[in-house]
Amino acid sequence: MLNIVITIVSAYLLGSIPSAYAAGRLRKGIDIRQVGSKNVGALNVYYEVGLREAILVLLTDVGKGIGAILLARWLGASLLWQLLAGLAAVVGHTFPIFLKFRGGKGGATTLGILLFLMPKAIPFFVVAALITLIITHNLTFCYGAAFVFFPLVAWQIYHSQPLIFVSIGLPLFVGINYIPRFKEMYIKTSGSWHKVIKRSSSKERL
Repeated sequence: MLNIVITIVSAYLLGSIPSAYAAGRLRKGIDIRQVGSKNVGALNVYYEVGLREAILVLLTDVGKGIGAILLARWLGASLLWQLLAGLAAVVGHTFPIFLKFRGGKGGATTLGILLFLMPKAIPFFVVAALITLIITHNLTFCYGAAFVFFPLVAWQIYHSQPLIFVSIGLPLFVGINYIPRFKEMYIKTSGSWHKVIKRSSSKERL
């Protein structure tokens, strides 16, 4: 039981590491929570700080999810507790103790968890994300839309009920976190979902 408590708490603290906030402060002296979309994530860093910093933040945030799973495995946790550790990392990213519980959406950390647990999903994810990006030029929507393939891979390739549940639950949690942002963009476009989803280029943002 002690190992389980250590796993969950450590995974939450790992998820709480404010990589996007640190990138904004260190590179431009800005609070990433006060600029752009105000999201503490890699995409906001890309638009407000720079591409190199965004890549580093993305890799760090993806690594949080992977690190939580590896920690759980190292402590001998079962698959169920590994998944709960991953969830704790996503919750930590979204509600980080180091930023007064105001963090990102959890997308990159969720992505790290799902790709690490289901590496056979990587080709499906990459192809779906690229096709969506070519059609919409929307960086957020391209990886979000590609999440729909994970439950199918968990079902058809891994035949794992726990993986099916987590590949539905975690993206759903991320999607709920995005609702306020989608509402904001909907208002900015005078009620046009077409403009919310499809952009003229990947550099355009609302």
